Amino acid sequence: MTTPLLTREQLLAQPKKNYMNPDQQAFFRDLLLQQRKELQDRIGEEFQGLRDMQPESDPIDVGSAEEQRQWQLRMLEREKKLLDKIDQALDRLAKGDYGWCDETGEPIGLPRLLLRPTATLSIEAKERQELREKHQREA
Repeated sequence: MTTPLLTREQLLAQPKKNYMNPDQQAFFRDLLLQQRKELQDRIGEEFQGLRDMQPESDPIDVGSAEEQRQWQLRMLEREKKLLDKIDQALDRLAKGDYGWCDETGEPIGLPRLLLRPTATLSIEAKERQELREKHQREA
């Protein structure tokens, strides 16, 4: 019999020494699987909407329909990228690497993971990455 998952409040109330213990890992696994299912459902609905689009005969309607189709395709592409990130996070969980910063090896932190369960960098490392990208764009 499995133990019930932690609530967000219970998760955040745990001592720092318990970081990424089995209960916390189970919480994030459940959260990621839930997000994955919701995303797959949305992607399926969007694909069905694209399949159901009827060809238009009026040139103005054709342009509007094509613009709508392009918007839906861009949204599907973003959602597919997020789905890939969720799968990568689930893989990190399985390997025991989830919750640790790829750059520093330090904990990413529970509040950040609650906001962005697919995060691979701590807030500080992410800020450094964004600063480097900004300097590269300006150069």
